[in-house]
Amino acid sequence: MHSLSMIGDHQKSKTEIPPGTLDMLILKTLRRFGAMHGYGIAKTIQQASEEVLKVEEGSLYPALQRILIKGWVTAEWVPSGPKRRNRVYSLTAEGRNQLSTEISEYRRVSAAIERVIEPA
Repeated sequence: MHSLSMIGDHQKSKTEIPPGTLDMLILKTLRRFGAMHGYGIAKTIQQASEEVLKVEEGSLYPALQRILIKGWVTAEWVPSGPKRRNRVYSLTAEGRNQLSTEISEYRRVSAAIERVIEPA
């Protein structure tokens, strides 16, 4: 499980998200906006979720490393100023395929949960 901070009503609380959901959010962000560094990915997810989701560094970077190893993204060090570099992540063809799989599975599970919690 990964933790995301849920921000709202002037209080912060932690919630657990199902495994793979963070991977899907990262892959979708890279698909939608192109190559980005980790901080940019986290900020984009936060902004796209209308400030509801805040990806914690302790969850983001292990997820990026995991999907890098799986071949869903590539990473390249690029200069970002004097004596500084950022690691920029790009989606691969395999990552695009995996994103489709992740979204289908997420929608299947979400629909099943909706069926359970809907009033009879």
